[in-house]
Amino acid sequence: MDDVTIGALCWNQYAEWPQFLEAGIRAERLGYDSLWTWDHLYPIVGSHEGPIFEGWLTLAAWAQRTERVRLGLMVGANTFRNPAVVAKMATTLDHQSGGRTTLGIGAAWFATEHTAFGLEFGEGPPDRLRWLGEALPVIRGMLHGEVPSATGPHYAMQQVRNDPPPLQAKMPLLVGGGGERVTLKLVARYADACNIGGGVATVTRKEAILRAHCEAVGRDEAEIERTTNIGVVVIRDSEAEAIRVQRGMFRRNGDAPLWRNQPVGSPEQVAEKLAPFLGIGYRHLVAGFPSPYDEESMTRFATEVRPLLEKR
Repeated sequence: MDDVTIGALCWNQYAEWPQFLEAGIRAERLGYDSLWTWDHLYPIVGSHEGPIFEGWLTLAAWAQRTERVRLGLMVGANTFRNPAVVAKMATTLDHQSGGRTTLGIGAAWFATEHTAFGLEFGEGPPDRLRWLGEALPVIRGMLHGEVPSATGPHYAMQQVRNDPPPLQAKMPLLVGGGGERVTLKLVARYADACNIGGGVATVTRKEAILRAHCEAVGRDEAEIERTTNIGVVVIRDSEAEAIRVQRGMFRRNGDAPLWRNQPVGSPEQVAEKLAPFLGIGYRHLVAGFPSPYDEESMTRFATEVRPLLEKR
C-alpha cells in the first residue's frame, strides 16, 4: 500500500465567510494534507460579477485555526504583487502557521480582473511568462536564505533580505501551469513542486515534456513533487444523486455551466476515475470544493476514496 496525498482546494468565490473558514478547518479535521484557495479578485467560474474573498488573507485566517495541514495558493498571480514582497508575505505566513506554507505561483491569465483593478497584464502570455521567469529566482533565493538582486527589465531588486527567514529550511516553491515551452521549463529550473491539470491524457503528455526539460537543465526530476487538480469532487451513493448535487453547486457559483468528466459519483466510481494519475506518478491529488463546501463529499473523499486508491 502506497500513500496518496490529498488536498482541498476551497473556492473563494460566491462564499460566505463563516462557511469558507469552516471548510478549511474541516479539511484539517478530516486529514487532508494540503489546503488551498485561488488567488483571484473576481470569480473565475460562472459570472465574474459576484463575491470573492482575497487569497492571502484567507490563508492567514486558516493558519490561526489549523495546526497540521499545509497551506498555499493554487496558485498565486505573479502579476498582482512584487515578487520580493510575495516572498516576504509567504515567510510571514510560514511563521503564522508554524512552518506549513507552500508558495504557489503562476503567470496569471484573467484579463478582466487585471483591467478592473488597474494591474499590469502585458501584451499577452509571453510578457507574463517573462515576468514570471524574472520573479522565480528572486523568490527562490529569498526563501533559501540568499540576498538576491534583479536587474530587470521588469523587476529591479537590490540584495533584498528576507529577515526573519522562513521557519522551513527550504519552503516549497510550487509553479502552476502546463505551458510546454516556457512554464514547464521554469518548473524544471526553479520549482520544488508543479501543478498540472487537464485530465490524465494531458498530464501524461506534459509529464514527459517536464522530464525532458529537467534533463536539459541538469535537474533531477525526482526533486519535484507532482500535484494535479482533479476537478470538482462530488460523492454520493449513486452517480445520479451526485450529479444532482453538482448542478446545484454550479448554479450557486454564478450560474456556471456544468463541468463534465469530473470525479462525480460513488466512492468507487471516483476512485476508478482517479487511479490512472497514480500510475504516472501524480500522487498528490487536489480536489476542488466550491461553495457551499459539501461536507459529505469532503468527508467521503478523505475517508473512503483515499483508502480505495491506496489499495491499488
